[in-house]
Amino acid sequence: MNRSLVTKPRTVPEEWDRRGLPGWTYHSDALFELEKQEVFQTHWQIAGHVGDIPAPGDYLTMDIADERALVIRGKDGVVRGFHNLCRHRGARVATGDKGHCKGALVCPFHGWVYNLDGTLRGAARPESFGALDRTEFGLKSLELELWHGFIFIRFRPGPQPSVAQLLAPFEPDFAAWRAEELLPSDRIWTGELPVNWKSVRDVDNEGYHVAMAHPALQDLYGRTYQDRSFTNGISASYATFGDTPGRLWSVRHYVRFSPQHEWLPEAHRRTWAYFGIFPSGVIAFTPESAQFYQEFPVSAGRTLMRGAIYRRPDETRQDRVARYLAYRIDRETGKEDQQLSIWSNESMKSSAFEDFHLSDLEFGVKVHHDQLRKLLPVMSLTHAPPEEEVAKVNANLRSLESTI
Repeated sequence: MNRSLVTKPRTVPEEWDRRGLPGWTYHSDALFELEKQEVFQTHWQIAGHVGDIPAPGDYLTMDIADERALVIRGKDGVVRGFHNLCRHRGARVATGDKGHCKGALVCPFHGWVYNLDGTLRGAARPESFGALDRTEFGLKSLELELWHGFIFIRFRPGPQPSVAQLLAPFEPDFAAWRAEELLPSDRIWTGELPVNWKSVRDVDNEGYHVAMAHPALQDLYGRTYQDRSFTNGISASYATFGDTPGRLWSVRHYVRFSPQHEWLPEAHRRTWAYFGIFPSGVIAFTPESAQFYQEFPVSAGRTLMRGAIYRRPDETRQDRVARYLAYRIDRETGKEDQQLSIWSNESMKSSAFEDFHLSDLEFGVKVHHDQLRKLLPVMSLTHAPPEEEVAKVNANLRSLESTI
């Protein structure tokens, strides 16, 4: 934990290809369509936390890559996931990013009524439909898995195993931080950036830039930050703080007020940790709080940012102060990362851009790119195929790989 940032992460091989994805993959509309289908619709996405929907009838919604999700707690207390569309004409049965319905979901278009378990209670003017079998017209289910309180959904079956299997190496960490007990500190937030989603992830997937680009993080923990693991599309990064009092106002007061909870294992009491989940999700812990954040592609050049911050159920005044100070540090860091994403994304349209040349400290970027190349082999091509040929070329390369 106390190794210097300049130390080579233990999972990095001695010799590896330091090139990143070619620049064309950040601006191709045709590739964006493939990414929606093969990356975002077929991999686990963080919907929220069970603390966001504590009572029967509470729900969350989220839109991802042409799909609309609804997560709702039923009268029986069970959390379920559905496609957020009425089986009649496809209208949303739940609106807003979060809400509550007392006993049923009512489609705002024609008034079809669904029970909280997704079954169809009844259609408006049922006599106008002839012999309508209600059992055939319930809301369509999504894969949903709860893991230490976090809610994961998937729109279509994909290459990832269950969330429990995927995150098994880090189960002790999530248990130590008592993730299942978390409560929301505010609403789930969203925002947009004028960049390709991969540019956002490239910045977040490495700590090499911390020393230069993030004065507050460097002041807090830059001496100890370490990317420790890259396994099956999951990354884990840890940093300890408190070895210096901090120079910046937020850092100095955070170090002062951050609680040392006795219920936390000693190794976690002064630790910030980040767990990246392919393709674009992150769950992070500090001694007094936790958060998730993620990116979803809106177009080849626009990205939706989404996340939430959670607090301890027995939060003290000291915890609350520390959480606020951590938020101030993260807020400034987020602004800095957004600018870096914009600069990186726009550079790839320049005639001077040739390729990345990655440091050992940026191996997380390489791992993420390799996962994408595995799913979409067309991303391995240095030069862009014609836009109308991208899908065909990708299919041909995938077919070729399957015969080797």
